[in-house]
Amino acid sequence: MNTNTVASRTQRNQGDVARIVEVETKMSLMQKRLNMTTRLPLFFIPLILSPAVVCDVKVSKADDRPNIVVLFADDMGFSDVGCFGSEIQTPNIDRLAAGGVRLTHFYNTGRCCPSRASILTGLYPHQADIGHMAGDLEVRGYRDRLSPKAVTIAEVLGSAGYHTIMTGKWHLGWRDEGSPTARGFQHFYGTRGYIDSYFTIVPRTEIYLNEKLVLPVSENPVNHLHPENEWYTTDVFTDYALHFIDTVQRENVRNKQDKPFFLYLAYNAPHFPLHAKPQEIAKYRGRYRDGWQELRKTRYKRLVELGVLDDSWPLSPPDVPEWESLTDKQRDDMDFKMALFAAIVDRLDQNIGRVIDHLDEIGELDNTLVLFLSDNGGTKETGLFGIKGETNTVDNHDQWGRKGGWTSSYGQGWAGLSNVPFRRYKRENHEGGISAPFIAHWPDQIKAKGELRHPPAHLIDLMPTFVDVADATYPNNFNGNQIEPMEGQSLMPIFHSDASKPRTLFWEHEGNRAIRDGDWKLVGERNGPWELYRISEDRTELNNLADSDPQTVAVLTAKWDSWADKVGVLTPEQFEEAKQQVRERAKQQKKGK
Repeated sequence: MNTNTVASRTQRNQGDVARIVEVETKMSLMQKRLNMTTRLPLFFIPLILSPAVVCDVKVSKADDRPNIVVLFADDMGFSDVGCFGSEIQTPNIDRLAAGGVRLTHFYNTGRCCPSRASILTGLYPHQADIGHMAGDLEVRGYRDRLSPKAVTIAEVLGSAGYHTIMTGKWHLGWRDEGSPTARGFQHFYGTRGYIDSYFTIVPRTEIYLNEKLVLPVSENPVNHLHPENEWYTTDVFTDYALHFIDTVQRENVRNKQDKPFFLYLAYNAPHFPLHAKPQEIAKYRGRYRDGWQELRKTRYKRLVELGVLDDSWPLSPPDVPEWESLTDKQRDDMDFKMALFAAIVDRLDQNIGRVIDHLDEIGELDNTLVLFLSDNGGTKETGLFGIKGETNTVDNHDQWGRKGGWTSSYGQGWAGLSNVPFRRYKRENHEGGISAPFIAHWPDQIKAKGELRHPPAHLIDLMPTFVDVADATYPNNFNGNQIEPMEGQSLMPIFHSDASKPRTLFWEHEGNRAIRDGDWKLVGERNGPWELYRISEDRTELNNLADSDPQTVAVLTAKWDSWADKVGVLTPEQFEEAKQQVRERAKQQKKGK
């Protein structure tokens, strides 16, 4: 296809979007009035609508099932929001915590794609065919799209009568047959891939509206809902989330129905690159001059004061150079990099506030289950000073501050701050890599306000929770495929009570592996020995009991091995062999052409 054809198609697609937005804008005043009727008794309608509209509207029997909203952060550590100890100002996330409950032992899978697979399917990543990232090794557990033997939350809730909405980052495969709309989302705006820019659109991050490519690679993308505003992904994904909520509310009125909605808002914030707006940067510049060691201690103290941590769990020791060993220039640059990260989190919080306020304005907040969480811990994968840390500095920020791609990150030093009080990082299975801040807010049903819950929970628990509250049915078969049973359990009992029941959870990523069985956790790094910890006494994993308790190590190892065999985990050697075989097949196919 030539470039003129591509450009013409893009112009048509953008024209379609602009026309849609124009119609929606003209309807906005009517929309606000109609939205207010969707969950109100019939006798309230004359107080809100004109007589002409009232004659046309008949509200069906109320569906009192909750709306469900998942607010998913990207590369955010355990202590990066205020209600989990951070100095970053997150009043809106904290508002959710004050009106709901926080889970202090909530786990993700330790990395982006696997966490997205688990959150959407209620399965361990390998069962959903995303055992690594969204690349195809052509073997069970490691494909480039979700398994046909997995059913998504959108498919389950859609079958149960919900509107299903997604905006943001999919990152579960680029293929049409594996796209969000192919997997149950009726409304989608975002990228099928990853996102390596907040201000521009770089290759493989193109933007889709449902099945249609609407924004290709661009240095100056347009927000079709608000073309007067600068493109910034966190803002735009929120714009479309609110737009879709209003769309389905109007649909309810038009069809004289009262269907609830499920919204999966998958932000790319605060994942690198460090793209932030000037007003937020200025707010945090200079706040990190005390350095990572001192700020880790400050966050730890706050976490203990908040009750999130037991003060018998020591802060894990730093694994980076002393702050004072850096030069003055390095300290200034690193203060700036962390200010950028904080600014991204601040902007994320502002947008979450927009979602909360909008739900309140349309009368839906009280009967909406809102969850906030993240996909993995802070990342050290770009070195101590971050991506291009020695060349992309505060002095030349104007040259890289809005450039897409791998241009900047906050580095291992600040990742250790994000993951306070824990050891290790994203991609690893120690607590620092897999522990997430988690908040549940639902005023109609979660009567506890600002309370903490300490039982262990995992991304696999979201599917059974939503099936529970939505009175939905998890299928044995779907689209002609036999479906894997759910692995998790409903979190509703935890939302109501801190009582804990023993359970077993598993992890594996790139040879890093772990099992938490009741109070025990067995964890090992790639090609490293098993380490054993008693979590109730040692959440920060500092006292390895493996040598003193080989029997427990043996029991837990057998359980992990059985699970790994069940879900199709490849050893690091098998993984590398599978990658090599894919490369060889690709070479042969290329020669054949």
